[in-house]
Amino acid sequence: MIILDKKITNEELKAIAANVYEDMVKAVVDIDTDTIALDAELHSDLETLMLRNGSLQESLWGINLYPDADDEDFIEYDSIINIRPRQNNRSRDVENEEIRQRIRETVNKYIER
Repeated sequence: MIILDKKITNEELKAIAANVYEDMVKAVVDIDTDTIALDAELHSDLETLMLRNGSLQESLWGINLYPDADDEDFIEYDSIINIRPRQNNRSRDVENEEIRQRIRETVNKYIER
């Protein structure tokens, strides 16, 4: 598990994908600090890492990244950690478009495509 502190290439992301799922990388994005953690079997493991590094739980959102996918399908906004009725997110999907946009901005900040 890593918290990115610099931009990585899509080729580096593919190498990370090979560690666990081959074609996909689980990630957790902190939309308030614009940070991203990668490379774990479970989003909850990445969430724990981010919490230990000072993130607030309500700022963390789980996504999946597909390095070989087209831009539209590169980010999948699906994770069990996203189920948050108190934040009006009642499904595994990130339902709020503003939050999705902040996630995209953070992903684009750290992953060169």
